[in-house]
Amino acid sequence: MNDQKPSLADVRDRIDHIDQQIQSLISERANWAREVAKVKGEGLSAIDYYRPEREAHVLRMVVDRNQGPLTDAEMVRLFREIMSSCLAQEDPLKIGFLGPEGTFSEQAVRKHFGHAAYGLPLGSIEEVFQEVVAGNADFGVVPVENSGQGMIQITLDMFLSSEAKICGEVELRVHQCLLSRSGRLEDIKRVYSHPQSLQQCKTWLRINLPWAERIPVTSNAEAARLARHADDAAAIAGQSAGHVYSLKMVAEAIEDRADNTTRFLVIGRKLFPPSGNDRTSLLVTVNDKPGALYDVLSPLARHGISLNRIESRPSHDGKWQYAFFIDVSGHSQEAPIKEALVEMQASLADLRVLGSYPVALP
Repeated sequence: MNDQKPSLADVRDRIDHIDQQIQSLISERANWAREVAKVKGEGLSAIDYYRPEREAHVLRMVVDRNQGPLTDAEMVRLFREIMSSCLAQEDPLKIGFLGPEGTFSEQAVRKHFGHAAYGLPLGSIEEVFQEVVAGNADFGVVPVENSGQGMIQITLDMFLSSEAKICGEVELRVHQCLLSRSGRLEDIKRVYSHPQSLQQCKTWLRINLPWAERIPVTSNAEAARLARHADDAAAIAGQSAGHVYSLKMVAEAIEDRADNTTRFLVIGRKLFPPSGNDRTSLLVTVNDKPGALYDVLSPLARHGISLNRIESRPSHDGKWQYAFFIDVSGHSQEAPIKEALVEMQASLADLRVLGSYPVALP
């Protein structure tokens, strides 16, 4: 039995051979992706080929097959990029997000759609909804919830009037960095950031920069853009914003919670079929009567449906009128949710299915 270890040259030759196999298989996959386009017909755009339920199914199989040493998240990221490039051969998807370049929203776009998609930076969350509904963007990515600061109300409020549908969700681990032109903490007199990020880092700021003015702006990337013009200014933003705007790292991971995570929603113009592991988001307006909320929740309980989240917001239909945003496990096209919705409609002022979509992957 030969126990001799391979030489470094042998190991590199083996890696080169595997790389050739991987590249050949990726090219083969891309060619088969073109065959899908031929089967579906000519003259279609990328949005006609994009199937989030199919993509989620493929990526779940990647996770199920994974035996290491790469993590599930790393394997999903690699396959996501392959799928993104294959889809974009003819016409890349156009994805709207809260800009400018370098925001956490852009990171969420890349995590969900890959780098072959075309990112469309927009000036506000409202504008992301508007561009998607108008057809100027195929999809949009908007923040909806932070693990420490709760729901992002402007996103919920947009669903009250927008026709946009929820097509997916992304969970992004958020690491906040303090960035400046000089890179010196003692130079900083004011700190720019999005209000949510200022809240996420308030304890660190109180301890380390008690003298600095905190200035809220529309996005963290906008904060980085402003901070690059003065030595006494800094921005709280992601590391990518520092690269984009040529800022130095003053401190990293300054968020108060070690598990700081933001959930984003993918919005589009239509609903998609079940993927096998889905979540449904509902918008419910109740009648003003005793037991109104019970009428909403009891059909879910009777049908054994898990309630993931419930939030209330003023409905904009009248003073002291409220709408409820409800997330449940399952897909609206499948029983038991389909049966529960029929029961709920009889006692509600309004019921809308905002979307049924695959549960976020690692």
